[in-house]
Parts: sequence; structure tokens; C-alpha cells
Amino acid sequence: MSMREKVELLQQKRAESDLGGGAERIAAQHEKGKMTARERLDVLLDPGTFVELDRFVTHRSTDFGLADQKYLGDGVVTGYGRIEGRLVYVFAQDFTVFGGSLSEAHAEKICKVMDLALKTGAPIIGLNDSGGARIQEGVVSLGGYADIFLRNTLASGVVPQISAVLGPCAGGAVYSPAITDFVFMVRGISYMFVTGPSVVKTVTHEEVDFEALGGADVHGATSGVAHFVHDSELESIAGIRALLAFIPSNNLDDPPLRPTNDPSDRRDEELLDVVPDSPTKPYDMHDVIRRVVDDGVFLEIHRDFAGNLLVGFARLAGRPVGVIANQPAVLAGVLDINASLKGARFIRFCDAFNIPLVTFEDVPGFLPGVAQEHGGIIKHGAKLLFAYCEATVPKLTVIVRKAYGGAYDVMNSKHVRGDYNVAWPTAEIAVMGPKGAVEILYKDEATEAREIEYREKFAHPYLAAARGYVDDIIDPRDTRPRLIDALGTLATKRDRNPSKKHGNIPL
Repeated sequence: MSMREKVELLQQKRAESDLGGGAERIAAQHEKGKMTARERLDVLLDPGTFVELDRFVTHRSTDFGLADQKYLGDGVVTGYGRIEGRLVYVFAQDFTVFGGSLSEAHAEKICKVMDLALKTGAPIIGLNDSGGARIQEGVVSLGGYADIFLRNTLASGVVPQISAVLGPCAGGAVYSPAITDFVFMVRGISYMFVTGPSVVKTVTHEEVDFEALGGADVHGATSGVAHFVHDSELESIAGIRALLAFIPSNNLDDPPLRPTNDPSDRRDEELLDVVPDSPTKPYDMHDVIRRVVDDGVFLEIHRDFAGNLLVGFARLAGRPVGVIANQPAVLAGVLDINASLKGARFIRFCDAFNIPLVTFEDVPGFLPGVAQEHGGIIKHGAKLLFAYCEATVPKLTVIVRKAYGGAYDVMNSKHVRGDYNVAWPTAEIAVMGPKGAVEILYKDEATEAREIEYREKFAHPYLAAARGYVDDIIDPRDTRPRLIDALGTLATKRDRNPSKKHGNIPL
């Protein structure tokens, strides 16, 4: 056989691998409103940058008639490419081949790109669309999952890991996305659950469908498993590209700078009118964030989960920052179990990847109640505190209004190594709100006059400033320039925790 004939054979095999499970199954995938694995990678990666690995891998099973059913690639497309010019490793499960089920060979392909991502210090992005473990292979496929879980864990905090669930993801398969840093889901096509509706019905007699048990909105708003929920695959994949623009390729790199035309010395007059005169009146903390950050761009994370705390990425003078902000418009901005989990998880990601933290604070305290106490608000609230204390990246805090009780300590106070802590003149820093304090201090003689007296004495930032607990009280209009200046001075910050294997966060 001549070289030309051999090359022709190679082209044929490549074309065969491109077809996955064949034209009919590709058509079935399209009928469900879903893209194929290769189409997804085309959208995700910069044009012409995808380099495929292991396209000729096949399974090695002979049971249940599998010896006669071999597909090149074995149900997953793996390799590397670029996003805005930066290297990323990718895998995309191919539902047209055995329902995207995971075999030994399929898992080995994923493990290979994960190992390469760790060696080269590049993010790993997984596009999940799979019926689960390949039952015909038995325990071997389960071993394949465990091999992936171990790599997810070892890569955690070393390279960013992003998961998009673009189809079913059930049973053991859910634990790989769960360990990764960010989970994307799409309404109508994404499902995640440990046990499906039929098993749930058998065991607990609860009637529930796929959507209500583990659909995108359930995980976006109720469980908090999904960080981003979109209406289409295209939006979801565009969201992955947008997210990567804020985060470094690995834990040794700095986050990517992006030039901006938004002046560093820009003052915003409207910040004078954001906080209402009445201390009990709500307002939207988004209005503060957008007026301070570059070009008003705030990439919110976990938008539909625990809305009383906002987290997400923004830039100040081109530098990415992680923003954590109490939201007075939801539950008066109190901290509860879900908000604590949301905040702690985000802070630890930012700290692992050298992203400075900017906190906007307006917190009346922790949410009271039997459900919160029995649900473990003590240990969950402690997670948020632990995350702030442990973080060694530059940490900046703006106390916009309330900073009461233990919540004052938790929200990146000076005492937990806050580097630059300032307050607006509207700040109220005290052990508790005037009403509660007066009821304890004066019991039966708790009058409105006493409340006014207490408010005048304690509900302001000057006692904290006198102690050096805040570095300055600033004009709200100067918030942006002051934060940018502080961030610049902290660029060379060095801080470290005592040498240890790892801490024991109160899980």
C-alpha cells in the first residue's frame, strides 16, 4: 500500500471518528435541541485552535455484544485549544455513542487531558452529556469515575476546573462536576441527580419528574449546585468564555489584566443617593457595585441562589477582583446558611487563584430561627468566617451601612486581616441594632427616646475609626478611586498562614 493510499485510509478513519455514533444519532441529538460534542467545542474554542487527542481510542469490552460495536473515540472528544488565545484542555462527552456512557477507555481519555492540564498549568473544561457508567463494563467503569474524581480533587486550587452539564448527569457522574469550581446548566436539557425519579418513587414514594428533581433551575436556585443557569447551550458556552476572562490559568499566575477607558479617578455623584435616609429601608447593592467597578460590569455568580449575598467578578482599573456584597433588598441582607456557603466557596476560589477580594458590607446580623439553628448556622456561618480569615490575597472592605454583631467580624473586618477597611458616613458599626440593644439595656424602660440616644451614640462609624478598626471614613463618591489606589498598593502584599497540611474547615 502506497503512502497516498495509507493517508487516504487515515482520512477515512478520521471522518469515521468525526461522525461519532453515526448520522441518525446525530440527527436525534439535534432533534432534542442539543448540539453534538464537536459542535460544542467549535463554539467554545477560538476558531481553528482545537487539537484532538485519542480520536482512535475504542473500548476493550466483549460482553453483551459489545465486541461488534466499536466507535472511534468511544463516546468522548478530548484535546486542547485556546480561549482568547489562552490554552485550555477540554473533554466533551458524545451522547451519540452509547449515550455518552463512561467506559474504561472513555475515562482514560479524560484522565489524560486532566493530567496534561495539571502539568502545563491550564484550565480544564468538561462538557458533560452522559447516561452514566457503561453498565456492560461493570466495576471497571466505576473505577474510571473514581480515577476522574481523584484528579478533580488533586487539581482543585491548582488549575481552574469548569463543568458544563449539557444533558443528563446522574449517579456517581455528578460528583466530578460537584468538585469542580464552576458548574453551568441549561434550562430544558440539563439534569443532575444522584438517584433518578423512578428510584426516588420506589424508595420514598415521592412522585417527581426529571425537571423538578434535578433540572437547571432547581440547582441554580434551591440546591446551589449550579453557579450559572442559561436558556441555551450557546449562551452557556459564551458564559464559560466570559468567566475565563477574569481568572488566571493556574494558581501561580496573576489574573488577566484588561485595559479600560473607565478613569481610575472617576467619582460618582449618584453614590450619594443610593443609601436611603431611613436605616430600615432596603436598596439594591447592585447599584453600588456597578457605579464603582470598571464600565459597570459585574459577572454575578450564583445569581438565583441565596440572593441576600451577592458574589461575582468585576474589574478595578483593569484588574480582576472578587466581589462579595450583602444585599439589603433580600432578607434585609442578613447572613443565613445558604449565603454563608455561597460566600465561603467563592472566597476560597478567589484566594486559591490570586484574585483580590472587595467586600461591600451592609449586614444586620445572622438570620434568627429554629430552622437556621437546627440546620447548623453555627458551623455554616463559621465557614464564611474561616474563608475570610484564611484568605491571604488583598482584602478590601467598604462598610456602606450596617455592620452589626458577629456579622461585623465575619465580613472581612480588620481583625481577620482586612488590608484596607473604610466606611461611608452612613455606616452603623455596633454590637446590635438600636431597638434590640435598648430592650436589653433598659428592659421595661425601653423607649423611643432611648433608641434615638443609642443610635446617636453607637450607630455611626466614628467609634470604630477611633479604634483604627476602619482605616478611614470616606465620601461615597470617592469609593472607586480609593479602592483602586489601595489595590495598587497591595499588589505586592505578602501574607502567609502557618505551615500545615491543610486546615479543618467546619464542614
